[in-house]
Amino acid sequence: MPLSGVRILDLTTVLMGPYATQLLGDFGADVIKIEAANGDSVRGIGPMRHKGMGAAFLAVNRNKRSIVIDLKRPQGRELLLDMARRADVLVYNLRPHVMEKLGLAYEAFAEVNPALLYVGVYGYGRRGRYATRPAYDDLIQAMTAIPSLYSQSSGNDPRYVPFPVVDRFVGMYAALVVASALYERKNSGKGQRIDVPMFETMTSVVLGDHIGGRGFVPPLGPPGYARQLSRSRRPFPTSDGYLAILPYNDEQWRRFFRAVGHLEAFEKDPRFADIGLRTRNIDALYDIVAKILLTRTTSEWLKVMAEADIPATPLYTLDDVFDDPHLQEVGFFRECEHPSEGRVLSMRVPSEWSRTQPDYNRPAPRHGADYRDILQDMGVSQERIAALTASQVVMQPAGAEE
Repeated sequence: MPLSGVRILDLTTVLMGPYATQLLGDFGADVIKIEAANGDSVRGIGPMRHKGMGAAFLAVNRNKRSIVIDLKRPQGRELLLDMARRADVLVYNLRPHVMEKLGLAYEAFAEVNPALLYVGVYGYGRRGRYATRPAYDDLIQAMTAIPSLYSQSSGNDPRYVPFPVVDRFVGMYAALVVASALYERKNSGKGQRIDVPMFETMTSVVLGDHIGGRGFVPPLGPPGYARQLSRSRRPFPTSDGYLAILPYNDEQWRRFFRAVGHLEAFEKDPRFADIGLRTRNIDALYDIVAKILLTRTTSEWLKVMAEADIPATPLYTLDDVFDDPHLQEVGFFRECEHPSEGRVLSMRVPSEWSRTQPDYNRPAPRHGADYRDILQDMGVSQERIAALTASQVVMQPAGAEE
């Protein structure tokens, strides 16, 4: 697969870091998840058949192996540094000052492996005043104005996006950073320290759309993208449900109003003559659309929009996503046999490759289940493995025997 032969030490927990390393594992990297004795906290989230194997954990930790190491003890730190000698990347999401207290700053790893990529995925860039602050998805949503944008567009109280949008965006960006750094190292032969701060990364995402008049010096107006902030930008009610619809360019809007029998009114209204004018008058335009769509059922409108080649879809619930016929036809969902959890549902890698298709080869691991294979692969002797497990620097999974 694309990243076959790349070995990643994964010191991340919760969602953002594990999602990033799962993506890299999906592309073929050997991802070694290094956990504390109490395990990744996400192991306890969601329905589960066995303790520590919750649905949330299974969803972001496939294609990994797990080992439990006590990094607060000198022997644990020494073991991790030895493992780093044979690794390509180390990804962590502890704050940098915590890594330093553990004796795990970049300099310690660069000394044993100058080619190592040392990648931190955490809250705030180390050069700013927030560097030592803890951070979670909700906090970064708040600091990048996402709940305020919701309030501004809806007139309701501020609300978070109801899934960890920051963790997903920043996790995906972190995976891109690692892949890019691996390519650079191929040319230079040198490792480096890389920081992927949540706040700065998500600020670039949000302001990519909402920089508005603040993109000029001096400003030409306030920040914000009018169409995205329209109070009417939402699935439109029909006579029996909802319809998501998005005519966007001039021709699509012309076809829409022709299909609904109001072309003349649209063409004579100067507020809608081009995309700039439509954006400035988006609430008025969407109000007209809303009144029209109330007159027929969702299925009737879907037929009209398909004939006019207008982008439109019904509003799904989560259950509808699982039942979608397109996702079933492309084999998006697949049932797999987990060695401890039985039959589980997984999502395939969404990209398609003509030669080197990434795949799901390894289910999310039980806590510490792969310690022996990992240490043997790293060249650790049987005697040292026995000593590490006897002293509980490395913890064996429940039921394992030396």
